[in-house]
Amino acid sequence: MLPSSRSPRAAWAALRGWPRRRWIAVAAVTPSAIVVLGVPTALVPTPLFSRSVPPVWWNYPVLLLTALLSAVVVATYVRTQPVSSPDDTTGRSLGSAGAVLSFLAVGCPVCNKAALLLLGTSGALSYWAPLQPAVALLSLALLAEAALRRLATETACPAPAAA
Repeated sequence: MLPSSRSPRAAWAALRGWPRRRWIAVAAVTPSAIVVLGVPTALVPTPLFSRSVPPVWWNYPVLLLTALLSAVVVATYVRTQPVSSPDDTTGRSLGSAGAVLSFLAVGCPVCNKAALLLLGTSGALSYWAPLQPAVALLSLALLAEAALRRLATETACPAPAAA
């Protein structure tokens, strides 16, 4: 793969060529992702959940960017033409890891059962909470890389069939 194939310019070129079906998928997945990520982390207020520690300002932009990037990655799986390979997994594990890390990043530090069991309440607040912004940046970087890889496969020239 050429080094420039994962460039933002190549991604924009791929996005410009998207059919309406993919943009409809982005429009449907974005609010769904906000609900799926925002309700259990209590960023979307519901009577079902509450947070012990109030959200911080950066939780909401991370929630929105996670939803948008996840929607772009999901939309790349909407077929626009027949494909030669039945299963394309380019960027799938990066996108999944990014989504899980986003969930951990925006969640309440003492509501995270793993952090609570490993560190206790004071440890979760003292050690996990300060790490959450870095986890959020890592999660967004993984989602962006997954989107770039998925979009790069759309603009890459296909290899000729073996004779």
